[in-house]
Amino acid sequence: MHKRILYAGTAVVTLLAGCQASKPATSAATASAAAGPAVETLGNYPVPANEFAYVYRKNNSSAPDYGTRQSVTDYLDLYTNFRLKVLEAEQRGLDTTQAFKRELDGYRQQLSQPYLTEKSVTDKLVREAYDRMSQEVNASHILIRVTPDATPQDTLAAFQKIQGIRQQVVGGADFAQLARTLSEDPSAKENDGKLGYFTAMQMVYPFESAAYTTPVGQVSAPIRTRFGYHIIKVNDRRAAQGEIKVAHLMIRMNANAPKADSLTAKKKADELYNRLKKGENWDKLVAQFSEDAGSAANGGELPPFGTGRMIPSFEEVAFKLQKPGDISAPVQTPYGWHVIKLIERQPLAQFADMEPSLKSKVAKDSRSELNKAAFLKRVRQENQFMEIPAAKLYIFGKADTSLVAGRFKYQMAAGEGMKPAQAKTSGGKLILFTIKNKPYYAADFLAFVQQNQRPRAGAEPSFAMQQLYDQYVEQSLTEFEKNNLETKYEDYRMLVKEYRDGILLFQLMDEKVWSKAIEDTVGLKKYFAANQDKYQWEQRVQGTVVSAATPALLARAQKELKAARFPVTQNVPKAVLYSTGTATVGKGAGNTLGEVANRMLQDTLARVTLTGRVKKGEKASLARARAESAASYLLARGIPASRISKAAPTAASSTAGVQVAMVTGNPTAIEAELNQKNPLSVQITQRVFQKGDNKLVDELIVKGPGTYTVPKDGRYNAVTIDKMLPAGPKTLAEARGQATSDYQTYLEKEWITEMRTTRPVKVNEAEVNKLVTK
Repeated sequence: MHKRILYAGTAVVTLLAGCQASKPATSAATASAAAGPAVETLGNYPVPANEFAYVYRKNNSSAPDYGTRQSVTDYLDLYTNFRLKVLEAEQRGLDTTQAFKRELDGYRQQLSQPYLTEKSVTDKLVREAYDRMSQEVNASHILIRVTPDATPQDTLAAFQKIQGIRQQVVGGADFAQLARTLSEDPSAKENDGKLGYFTAMQMVYPFESAAYTTPVGQVSAPIRTRFGYHIIKVNDRRAAQGEIKVAHLMIRMNANAPKADSLTAKKKADELYNRLKKGENWDKLVAQFSEDAGSAANGGELPPFGTGRMIPSFEEVAFKLQKPGDISAPVQTPYGWHVIKLIERQPLAQFADMEPSLKSKVAKDSRSELNKAAFLKRVRQENQFMEIPAAKLYIFGKADTSLVAGRFKYQMAAGEGMKPAQAKTSGGKLILFTIKNKPYYAADFLAFVQQNQRPRAGAEPSFAMQQLYDQYVEQSLTEFEKNNLETKYEDYRMLVKEYRDGILLFQLMDEKVWSKAIEDTVGLKKYFAANQDKYQWEQRVQGTVVSAATPALLARAQKELKAARFPVTQNVPKAVLYSTGTATVGKGAGNTLGEVANRMLQDTLARVTLTGRVKKGEKASLARARAESAASYLLARGIPASRISKAAPTAASSTAGVQVAMVTGNPTAIEAELNQKNPLSVQITQRVFQKGDNKLVDELIVKGPGTYTVPKDGRYNAVTIDKMLPAGPKTLAEARGQATSDYQTYLEKEWITEMRTTRPVKVNEAEVNKLVTK
């Protein structure tokens, strides 16, 4: 599959930009008339010169040889092969299948998104967000709730209420007291409306903007968000603190826990804090005592966070820590007590580094509504949106109480659309509005109303109809723009064609080359035999390379490899327990022996010694019987008898069962055991080495068999060459990966030759010359 990945990652990416035609032309004359002169013809299919010029410039403009004849002709050759493959895919009808259409439509939806926004507005919002991130605002607020689609009467009532509260504040009333008693934010009763410090992208955009533009100590005008109306008092403004990374040791305590439990938790946190101050190891105490299971195994480390992202009491203490390694006294949150350790401070990143993530956040943030409004305003003008007032008035007159109840089912009768005297009609159907003279009918809008209506208790029917009308207009304008993107934007048109041809090419390449090379075993064998000279071993050696951090570790690794009896302790049960008085393998013993068997199946060099155990009062013969039963269990699971030993019974034990002792000569297992404390302590490689696999082996191969100690790059290395292997041919099994890749290349070349025979290539040198600039 290597060739398949390589192809998809290089040639296709380079050439896909050339997908200009969505369907093959019916004739050369038709295509030429539509696309101008051809740079070449493939049979009777003309390749438009402007299409090839676009693709060549896009994919080669930064190359040193751009514009040279060699560059142009080489790329034209590649592009010709690409276009021949796409033509064959079209000839086979691969572009007509439902699967193809679904996949292409999915890509088209994704590719259209950047074209359905206002880039200038996005750029402005991204820069504004970044600039605001340099400051943090401390504010309080009072909220009067009103839903986004509330009736005008409810909206006015909410506005008048919040305006009245603001007048009280301006007149000298206590903001905190008013927040506790009048705010409809439930948390206000506890926090007096205080929100603490926050920065950009943490509040809904209208709220954020008001907070950042209101002077410290003053109260904003009423601000409308999706939650309702707010007034905001700005308490303070400070420079951004950036992000910090901390670890914590946590003692859990429910916020409503009895006082005695709270004191116990506090004493425990204080004791741990004192031990840390005396120099005890942080990671050790966290692992032993922290009750945050998610972080305890990692030294209590938490993801980086900035202002407004943590519980205020935790955040306040964390940000006061100055130097990495500083530890706070215990701090209480609703979750318990925490001792916090500062790991590092991270200042606000540069704009260029944050721009991509900010663009993504802006697209999902409430400020994206500004972008949407600007986009809709532009497409209304560009696409000549024309509303028919008489038709709109007539349709709105049909709204009744069934609409606010969510049961509207109005259907226009035949010819009814002719009634409004000043309304336009088409074929007897009432036109509601037009987009570039394309009519949008009242009947279609009514169908939309029926499908998208919902109960709106207390709303006026005309208000509900207006909201649905606005949605319908917005949807219609967006769809119209989306459907005309290929006409308006060459880059978008070419990108869609790129994906279209890419899907077709992938399907056909899979059939003709990639899967065929893997499944055609007879053809692969025949190709391999005919090209055996390409698959040859150079001189090789069978050997072992041991690299260690210290001479002592190197010596130990060599000793264990030579003895081939290294004790295995990881993932190996130490004992198999039996029921008292029996030598039968029960469910529990079977599960444990199953773990032993699996470990030995994974490591074919592992050997095990089984020693029977009896408790005081049991017959001594049970020890041998238990060892025999355990051995039989392993034999039944495919472990050879040569790898199982049974030790002589010993004196009485505290448990009834079988003791398990496993050893191995497997380099991987030895390496794993020696690297328990440090994953880089020892590295062992045991294999056949050919030139280029290992620099140390390359240097020593001329010396022949033997063991050589070579310090290098701060490591202690031992190279053992067991035997020299002569040069010679590889088997297909040894060369399968490379042979399969080469066979794919062969199949592709044969296929291209066949297509070029079927569709003779004739190059228009005059058009090629226009691209030669050097």
